[in-house]
Amino acid sequence: MNVYTGLDVIVKDKILQQKYNGNVALLCHNGSIDHTHTHAAIRFQEMFGARFVKLFGPQHGFSTDVQDNMVETNHVIHPYFNIPVYSLYSETRIPTDEMLEGIDHFFVDLQDVGCRIYTYIYTLTLLLEKCSDRDIQVIVLDRPNPINGIDIEGNLVEPGFESFVGLHPLPIRHAMTIGEVGLMHQERWAPEKTNLEIIKMQNWNREMFFEDTGLPWVLPSPNLARPESTITFPATVFFEGTLLSEGRGTSQPLEIVGHPKIEPYSFYKDHMVSKIKASKLEGFVLRPITFLPTFQKHGNIVCGGVQIHVTDRVKFKPWRTGQFIMKELYHFLEDDFKWKEPPYEYNYTQNPIDVINGTDKLRRWIEQNDSVEVLDSFENLEDYKRVFDAIKMY
Repeated sequence: MNVYTGLDVIVKDKILQQKYNGNVALLCHNGSIDHTHTHAAIRFQEMFGARFVKLFGPQHGFSTDVQDNMVETNHVIHPYFNIPVYSLYSETRIPTDEMLEGIDHFFVDLQDVGCRIYTYIYTLTLLLEKCSDRDIQVIVLDRPNPINGIDIEGNLVEPGFESFVGLHPLPIRHAMTIGEVGLMHQERWAPEKTNLEIIKMQNWNREMFFEDTGLPWVLPSPNLARPESTITFPATVFFEGTLLSEGRGTSQPLEIVGHPKIEPYSFYKDHMVSKIKASKLEGFVLRPITFLPTFQKHGNIVCGGVQIHVTDRVKFKPWRTGQFIMKELYHFLEDDFKWKEPPYEYNYTQNPIDVINGTDKLRRWIEQNDSVEVLDSFENLEDYKRVFDAIKMY
């Protein structure tokens, strides 16, 4: 049975559409499509006509054509829809009073990836906080967590390490839909409550990965062109905090990791095979590869490294696997391994890897070459799991 997103639900429910009789705004991106591949903005024009007055885009822009960290998008008048498109990844990440003028119902339709280190959930929570003292209803059109709604993995953000890739004390794999993140924000983190509504999906269950939903995938950010990449993303996104390539500028970004000083076959055979076996990590195979990034880190320089092939999605633990691979590369490359320097996501002082991890303890663990088992001490998730169980909608 196919899943229907919140967008699908409102498109086919004329009575539900009539609830929203004021002016409408929509926060969306390239992946905001219904099951017929039709974009949300086209559906909103059909449903609300002249009352559809404003569009908003998150990081990477409304068109999802802008690469990388801290590359901002401009505010424009859309040439087809002839309404303003405001960027919430610009000089501001929070909508201004002027942007919110004349809006009665603010819809959010963003495909998230189920990982804390992804900015769309924070664009939502900042919007909720901004609208808390305004007569604006925020409606989330819910979408699947593409890496399932059960598995919770990784450390929580520690106080003092909050950022735009970790505003709230979430684990790396939080197992929530974007609508559930909104609910948890209202229950746990919101200074004041907002008029929030979630339009739930139909037929989605928590065991599903994206490929199980029957929904079409359109990239929600420029380097996640296929749903398989969302499974490895919580393993490879940490390499944004290093000067190793995480595959940007290749056809399979965020599935591969490498560096110009690595000869891949000897690295894999002599260094990784025995270490993987000793780690007891499961559900994946590392394949030695040579690749050529066409831009970003090591652009137009041949790199050696590995590709992560997930062989069992249920057994695969991406956070643990990513930290393990990074530790091995740190000690294999020695002086050729470099941590990225600030800034990262508008944090101009802290080490980017610490910002991404939400702690400096994992970097120190990597540098000290402790055993894989020590990672257990970072996953203190019992309180989070209790709150998660209380807010689950599906």
